Amino acid sequence: VGKEKFHKSQHWGYCNNVAMLLAEDKPGIGGEPLPGQKLKPEYSVFPKGMGSDAPAWVAFDKQVLSFDAYFEEEVPDKNQELYRIRHCKIYFYLEDDTIQVTEPQVKNSGIPQGTIVRRHRIPLPPPYEDQFYTIHHFNINIEVIFYGRLYKIIDCDQFTKNFLRKMGVRLNPPADRPDDPYTTMRRQILENMNPLRPYERIDTLKQFLEHDGEVLRFFCVWDDPESMFHDPRELVLRYYLSDDTIDIKEIMPVNSGRDAVPLFLRRDKLPKHAPTGLYQPGTITSRTLLNVFGKLVGNRGRYILDNRKTGAVHQEFYKDSDLKIGAVINVWGRKIILCDCDEFTKQYYRTKYGIEDFTPVTYKAPPPPKPERTFPPYTGFGSEEDSLCSCMGLILKAPKKDFKKFMEKDRNGMESNILRFVAKLVTDSPIDKDRKFIISYFLSDDTISVFEQAERNTGILGGKFLERGRIKEPGQELFKSEPSKYFKAQDLFVGARVCFHGHNFLLVDADEYTLNYMEKHANEFSKADIGIIFKKLKDKAEPNSREIRQVFAAGHPAHSKVIEYEPFRNLIASITDGAFSEHEIMTLARYYRVREQHEMDIHFLLAVAQEQLKKNSFDSFEQLSAVFKYNDREKRGVLPHEMCRTICKSFKMPLVDDDLQDLLTVFEDDHKQVKYEKFVDGLNWRKNQISAFQTIKAPLK
Repeated sequence: VGKEKFHKSQHWGYCNNVAMLLAEDKPGIGGEPLPGQKLKPEYSVFPKGMGSDAPAWVAFDKQVLSFDAYFEEEVPDKNQELYRIRHCKIYFYLEDDTIQVTEPQVKNSGIPQGTIVRRHRIPLPPPYEDQFYTIHHFNINIEVIFYGRLYKIIDCDQFTKNFLRKMGVRLNPPADRPDDPYTTMRRQILENMNPLRPYERIDTLKQFLEHDGEVLRFFCVWDDPESMFHDPRELVLRYYLSDDTIDIKEIMPVNSGRDAVPLFLRRDKLPKHAPTGLYQPGTITSRTLLNVFGKLVGNRGRYILDNRKTGAVHQEFYKDSDLKIGAVINVWGRKIILCDCDEFTKQYYRTKYGIEDFTPVTYKAPPPPKPERTFPPYTGFGSEEDSLCSCMGLILKAPKKDFKKFMEKDRNGMESNILRFVAKLVTDSPIDKDRKFIISYFLSDDTISVFEQAERNTGILGGKFLERGRIKEPGQELFKSEPSKYFKAQDLFVGARVCFHGHNFLLVDADEYTLNYMEKHANEFSKADIGIIFKKLKDKAEPNSREIRQVFAAGHPAHSKVIEYEPFRNLIASITDGAFSEHEIMTLARYYRVREQHEMDIHFLLAVAQEQLKKNSFDSFEQLSAVFKYNDREKRGVLPHEMCRTICKSFKMPLVDDDLQDLLTVFEDDHKQVKYEKFVDGLNWRKNQISAFQTIKAPLK
């Protein structure tokens, strides 16, 4: 029989022309099983269903089957027990078929408990020790053997039952859980045993664990009658929910003249009714003992616990239910009023007791209003800001400038942050009527400068008309206590009349940057807010809607739906009866204007781009073309716009981003795909050079 079993499990084979004894499960060439050979799976085989095809260590990560089991352990050389039943847990990890056996801790068991078998793959009992336990070896009400010890599985949790049912396992009914006879006997002995000493359980751990760190805080006041000035003393009372203790801390005002002490009342339970005298030591105790025999039995007394607490002194302490806003508590003879509490305390009483009224108690008069600060009038020496700073304190300090505004509104690249207007003098002099001025408003420091344009044969020299500085509004008193008002950016707009040091100016126009800036910041400039303008126009134009339609129809006889600016301006001015300024009419016209479409000169763009590449010695056109072809997987000769831009940036092409975007747009097809070969050929200044002066036929529009 032994020879037959040996021949079934192993057979002869050849390796490097040497005969060797091989196992039965050794596969053939390429890992394919031999004819008639059945390979046993090393791990659990899960049926294929509608789930994912992820491996087991991913699909069953952190999924464990839990079984309740027990085993019998023989106890030799002991009359009280012959065997012991030990209950344990068997955990089967689905991700790698590992098994772990643990035993719950039992109080006073006297045996080491915890992990009985550490987590690993457990082999089957002989004669199948070459195989391991899989999921198919487990069920309810069966026995398994781990390293010679027999475990009886009696039940499992709900997740394990559902999983085994999905695997197609028919579950057995749960078995009864046997009790350990010796443990049962010990439990009965302990239940029938009375303590020899008086014992009363006082459990304060639950309250501590539930409310540790939770403190109710009340703001109190104590009117000390024995103080010299009868001033109220402000206190803070803290009630600790973990042990019902109270401590009080005094708030010392500045320059009060009192010594600062750590606590007004140290933390302890606060009795409601302060006794007239202190109790003797041992009078107040948590337990009362009674001497049953006295001294009748020798000198040995017999004591029992007084459950009825005969003669015990009962003392009431303040609880959280006794504390509320407006209540007066007795703190060892001192009457303290609870005036207010913090937000946590309000939420606690709102949740536990349903209290909603937390109106604070006013205990002191409101502070007197601060006297209004008056300043002397301006003397005329220095600037007004400098003179005002001399009244702020004994130490003179220079007036502070708005540095944040200066950094935000200072010139930055193409953003000048300067509003420029064309102005004329409002005068009857025929010589001064035709003079033109440029008024510049600097947003960084609210200063204004005026420059006069030079014109030939007028007899007036152009140049700087007014030095840059802040300009006061006209009609203000010179020597006054209040600071003067200066011209702001909102005071300047097309059509406004301003007076600078006695010279009256009429603003007749503005540059494109000024108009764009005011329209972009319409929340600051109401004259450039199209929403406000349209609302005002709608209220005035509704009665004249027919007249407006007639003017519009006459303005475009060819049905082009376009009207010139002058007829449009005259129409709006006539409708509003002068209520609209020139700037508001310009804003309305600019909002509905016709945008002219400028055609892009491709030759000029290529000429400028080649000039920039040539100046920076960029000639990596072959490498650029190779990268384009490498990214063109489908070999269609086109690539997306953003991909081409990224590739050009990776080569550090010395072109401005706007020029690069325009060039890529020029070489796009109908599907917004860039023809990269034509793009590279157009940039190649070595092979296809384009001269810039030959391409410019007309100035740019």
